[in-house]
Amino acid sequence: MRVSHHARPDDLPYMAMRAAERLGVTAMVIFVVDHQQRVLVPLTGPDVPHREPIAVDGTLPGRAFTQVHPCTGEGDGGGVRLWLPLLDGAERLGVLEVAAAAELDEPGFDHCVAVSSLLAELLVTRGLYSDVVERVRRREPMRLAAEMLRAQLPPLTFSTGHLMISGVLEPCYDVGGDAFDYAVNGDIAHLALFDAVGHGSAGGMRAVILASLALAGYRNARRAGLDLVATYHHINTAVRAYDRPGLITAVLAEIDQRTGMLRVISAGHPGGIVVRGGKVVKIMPTPTALPVPLGDQRPPVVVQESLEPGDRLLLYTDGIVEARSAAGEQFGLDRLTDFTIRAMADQLSAPETTRRLVHAILDHQGDELQDDATVLLVEYRSPAPPDSAAELVVPPAGALLDTYPAG
Repeated sequence: MRVSHHARPDDLPYMAMRAAERLGVTAMVIFVVDHQQRVLVPLTGPDVPHREPIAVDGTLPGRAFTQVHPCTGEGDGGGVRLWLPLLDGAERLGVLEVAAAAELDEPGFDHCVAVSSLLAELLVTRGLYSDVVERVRRREPMRLAAEMLRAQLPPLTFSTGHLMISGVLEPCYDVGGDAFDYAVNGDIAHLALFDAVGHGSAGGMRAVILASLALAGYRNARRAGLDLVATYHHINTAVRAYDRPGLITAVLAEIDQRTGMLRVISAGHPGGIVVRGGKVVKIMPTPTALPVPLGDQRPPVVVQESLEPGDRLLLYTDGIVEARSAAGEQFGLDRLTDFTIRAMADQLSAPETTRRLVHAILDHQGDELQDDATVLLVEYRSPAPPDSAAELVVPPAGALLDTYPAG
């Protein structure tokens, strides 16, 4: 803890090994996940054992990452190897390998969990001052438009305990005009998806600038306390003043955590779907407003839907359903809803559902997306009491990993 105040990301692998010495284990090695969430890549440093990148799918470390649950296997030359997920809040950053001569007792396990929690926090905070971790996470060069847009996105996953929000955007290294945002203020969860027209123009830069303006307008309105309709008009005015010919479809939504009430404006954009109990119970109407910046020509309509505990709300851009295979077959809404229903039946967490969904779309299109594919998935777990802060307690170290169901 004391060393961390002056530590660089370069120092974290060495600090993990020093922690291993103090805990009486052989080694601790940090692995971070790449941007496509396909590979776990080791952070190297002085006195750190050599490790190769590890695939997420089909491996024990990958299982620890995807299920957010400790996994134990045999170590090299005897002993055991423990894999712990690295979590920043609810966001999965990678895994921590703990090599030990023998199985850990309960206090030893809890100490390793505590170290993994601290290392995850340091990966995020130290990463604000350096490019070391970001370089490791990149498996190919990132184009300028993608560099600009991805820096503006929120963390991929966030949880309040009463709901979980998880987003993903592909392609990672060459985006068009898709973007998403969210925030939770008090009892209200705010959600937004944007799709700016202009894919491929000047490397997607015009579309990214439009999406960036929409993001800024959305946050500016949200932080000023504007309601959903006023937020739509605020974004419309901002984009119209900058680029009158520009066109952005959007979906703006709010969820009251206490009541489960969902309110949505679909500005020329798919309105999203609600899945409950293994079936689609609602396809949100669309459009209920004109795309930005045409909002001054017709007043928007807010659609309401009451969510129940266990419901999932799936918001998506048209790049999801319009993805085409080599034979010209669209991924389609039916395939999207079937995938979401199966994921719920398999008890996949929201972030694991979005990860696998985007990979399924990439596979369907032969890893060559013609358009951005962006998803924002919200799992409404339970109504929040009037004063949810009163529920906050400090759990045992081992319980910190109980973020998602084991499945």
